[in-house]
Parts: sequence; structure tokens; C-alpha cells
Amino acid sequence: MADSERQGLRAILAVAVIAVCAAGLISVSHRISAERIERNVAERILRSLHEVLDPSLYDNDLVGTQVWAIDPDLLGTTDPVQVFLATRNGEPAAAIFAAVAPRGYNGAINLLVGVDAAGVIQGVRVTDHRETPGLGDQIEIAISDWVTGFDGTSLSDPPLPQWAVAADGGRFDAFTGATVTPRAVVQAVRDTLVYFNGHQAELFERAAAAEDVETNPESSGANPP
Repeated sequence: MADSERQGLRAILAVAVIAVCAAGLISVSHRISAERIERNVAERILRSLHEVLDPSLYDNDLVGTQVWAIDPDLLGTTDPVQVFLATRNGEPAAAIFAAVAPRGYNGAINLLVGVDAAGVIQGVRVTDHRETPGLGDQIEIAISDWVTGFDGTSLSDPPLPQWAVAADGGRFDAFTGATVTPRAVVQAVRDTLVYFNGHQAELFERAAAAEDVETNPESSGANPP
């Protein structure tokens, strides 16, 4: 083989090695970046969930333990609603609903509603809305502490007929010049409690079944990965 041919072959091999190394580095970098992004997203979700549920109340993977619920009448949307389920020592502890108040003044209001296994509200936060600045936006915790008025409430305290704004004979305050927005949120929180009261056992059973399938796929007849 002539020297020129050997040099050409060496050059081709060098380029090939560099290309393989570069591809490997890109693959590793992409995997690391994807894992970092996934971890950051999970951390942001967890921070939001902890605004409506004290982390000392549970010991499971809250972000990883979720089911979907559908009830347009009580959960405010025809779409499936995320429900994060908290357990402590394997026993039901609380649930967090990504519920919807469909009748806000300017459209739907998205909520996180945390309720413990006894049916007591642990926290409520508005995650998205289009209500009027200076009026309806007082549902935001950054603007007003109004939503903290739900803390510690349940379907028995106040009694169900009092789950309304004061203008409708209920216990909850409205905002000066804005009744539609708080009325929508009060109704949505009440309806979420009603849903949880009727479906708590089912929700936790579904989560337990899903976890069992994930950890023991052969138990459900599923093929192991």
C-alpha cells in the first residue's frame, strides 16, 4: 500500500473515531440534560404541591403517585383531572386535586386543592386565571390571603348550605365589587370536597393497584420490561 493511501486511510479512521466520540458525548450530554430537566420539573411541581399540603403529613413519592379523575359536574371540566395521592406508613393521608372553577368572571380558574384523609382542607391555591386585575385577582396568594380562608374547613364545618359567599347566605367573604370570582372558587372547592368524600377509597385503591403493577408486572399478567 502506498504511503499516500496509508495516510488517507489514517485520516478517514481519525475522522471516524472523532465522529463516534462526538456522538457518544452528545448522547451522554442529552441524557444528563434530560434527567436534569425532568428533576427540575418534578421539584417545581413538588414546591407547588407543598403550598397546599404540609410535607410532614406524608412519606411517599407524591409527584409519582397520581391518578386521573373525570367528573365534569364536580371537578369543573370534561378533561381528566390530576389527583396526587399522599400516604403515610402505607395508609391514605391526603389528596391534592388540580381542579377547575369553570364559572370565573373571565373564564375558568385553575386550582390546587389539598384535602386530608379526614376530609379537611389543608390548602387551596389558584394556579391560573384571567380574572380582572385589582378585583378578581385577589384570589392569588401573592395579592391577598383570601384563599387561606379555606384552611381547616370541611363539608361539616361549615355545613354544606353555608358553602357559599356571604352575598348568597354563606360563610365566605367576597371582594368589594367582585362576587362572581370568589363565588366560583368557593363552589369549586366545595365540589372537590364532595367528590373526594365519595371517591376517596377508589382513588387510593387505584393508586395502590398501579403501584403494584409497576413493581410486580407479572401480578397483572403484564409482560415485564
